[in-house]
Amino acid sequence: MTSPLQVSNKKAETMAKVLIVDDSQIYRFKLRKLVETKGHEALTANNGEEALQLAREEQPDIILMDIVMPGMSGYEAKRSLARDPATTHIPVIFVSSRSADSDRLWGMRLGAAGYVTKPVNPDQLDSAIDGIVAA
Repeated sequence: MTSPLQVSNKKAETMAKVLIVDDSQIYRFKLRKLVETKGHEALTANNGEEALQLAREEQPDIILMDIVMPGMSGYEAKRSLARDPATTHIPVIFVSSRSADSDRLWGMRLGAAGYVTKPVNPDQLDSAIDGIVAA
């Protein structure tokens, strides 16, 4: 019989619900696999409009957002999320092929919690997500 005072060796991890927003099916799949491999729950959206709806309904802990998408850009979606009282608290990490310093600066000025460039370095993405989950 196990004593209630015995401590489990199993590491307790905080799992996050992560919304992945990218118009590329390939990148949604890659990011989903990276997120799920770390034990997080992954939701996906194909564009900014869908992301806004899912963010309101699902209340994810983190949003991984592409910038260049048809219709509403990631920058526009981030501004809309920030203006909506139901979603303003959700941190956004931009995940983009745009790697210029000006793009990174603009993303951070919009209030992004992080900026990861494509092709995604899994360790960099893990670090960005872990920084938010631990906060």
